[in-house]
Amino acid sequence: MNLYLKDKVIIVTGGSAGIGRGISLALAKEGAIPFIIGRTKEKVDACAKEIENLGGIVGKAYAELTNVNECEIAVSTALEQFGRIDGLVNNAGVNDSIGLEHGSVDDFVKSIHKNLTHYYTMAKLVLPQLKKNKGAIVNIGSKTSMTGQGGTSGYAAANGGRNALTREWAVELLPYSIRVNAIIVAECYTPLYDKWIKTFDSPEEKLADITKNIPLENRMTTKEEIADTVLFLLSSRSSHTTGQLLFVDGGYTHLDRSL
Repeated sequence: MNLYLKDKVIIVTGGSAGIGRGISLALAKEGAIPFIIGRTKEKVDACAKEIENLGGIVGKAYAELTNVNECEIAVSTALEQFGRIDGLVNNAGVNDSIGLEHGSVDDFVKSIHKNLTHYYTMAKLVLPQLKKNKGAIVNIGSKTSMTGQGGTSGYAAANGGRNALTREWAVELLPYSIRVNAIIVAECYTPLYDKWIKTFDSPEEKLADITKNIPLENRMTTKEEIADTVLFLLSSRSSHTTGQLLFVDGGYTHLDRSL
């Protein structure tokens, strides 16, 4: 199916690792131009090189997303290089385990800043281009906003904020035909997930305990499955879909996990 994304310039924050890398590669394979923004030069360069080796076109910028000035420079770089921006994938974040009992107010505020504030920053910066091109925004969120996890108040609250911003922006941007949707992720094996699993005494046992509770096929969601849904939401194939929270999670959030 042609998604009509060829030559569309899509900014992907955190687009060089994990889910973000999967999205960047999928965009390039579809003929779009991913513009990767990340803070780790080596990872950004490696992902960009991988896309170029596949024959794709890619842009990149290095930025700490909590730094508004660096975000401004990154967006300016995209415009200087390609002259347009057609979409935004807000993806970067980290489950930083800032809880209530053992956390602090300062750490909670920092968690919100690094997991939510830059979603607003990036949307604000690209909005003039999205208005001009009738673009789309896809926010990547987490099931923690719905199910809770324990010991991660900052991350859970930030993801609740991502859901709320998705619905709020979908309403505010209706006059410009800008569609805004979110993908809610549950269990997807990324480098950060791997790092977390390895904190347990028996990582393989812990992983098996998690996957047995994922209703559909008792397996992790793949980065490719998330990326495919992101591309659909960015494309004109989803031209009348906005304000939606789509759960690409094998039924983890809403189905009985005892099945």
